[in-house]
Amino acid sequence: MPLTTVDSHIAPSERSRIRRIAELAAYDRATLHSIIDTAYVCHVAFADERGTHCIPTAFWRMGEFLYIHGSNGGRLMRLLQSGTQACVAITHVDGLVLARSAFNHSMNYRSAVIYGQFEAVPDEVDKLSALNAFMSKLAPGRENEARQGSRKELGATIVLKISLTESAAKVRVGPPQDDEEDMDIRVWAGVLPMHVINGAPVPDMLNSQDAPAYVRNWAD
Repeated sequence: MPLTTVDSHIAPSERSRIRRIAELAAYDRATLHSIIDTAYVCHVAFADERGTHCIPTAFWRMGEFLYIHGSNGGRLMRLLQSGTQACVAITHVDGLVLARSAFNHSMNYRSAVIYGQFEAVPDEVDKLSALNAFMSKLAPGRENEARQGSRKELGATIVLKISLTESAAKVRVGPPQDDEEDMDIRVWAGVLPMHVINGAPVPDMLNSQDAPAYVRNWAD
């Protein structure tokens, strides 16, 4: 496993070292944390006796760990907590890059990959704290308003975490990178930006409560 070189950086391992377009690699924690904290869905890849699988799931971060949760009857949770090797991927697409040559088209993106083994969060207090952190990521303050999980609900839920120790980010920004011999081709070149836009909140038909600040400000 790689060792942390300094507090703000992660030393790449043989698995996490980016070799393809290595100049886009980022091993600093600030970039990694930003990619993780601004996404809601990750893809967890693993293998078992039936083959190789890649499952999308909700996630969140606490410190230097990425967390997921699920039913204790689910195959994904049971297998991951057994110590199998896993790979977690997260991607934001920020724009389509249109170049003068078809083979130089690209995307502007922010991505992260994490390798390692998940471990269970068995303690009930720690599990509840982790789930409250997840609720806070979805809507800060919501964890203090919605009913917390009962002991039965907590007992039926598995919370897993994976260390960010073996991970890397990759980021592309900017215009197309055309070859010099293509610069005279008469075709539009540039970037088509893409952004996630928060829509106006839609209250439940039976809602009787005034919207809290995090709902009123959602579209802002």
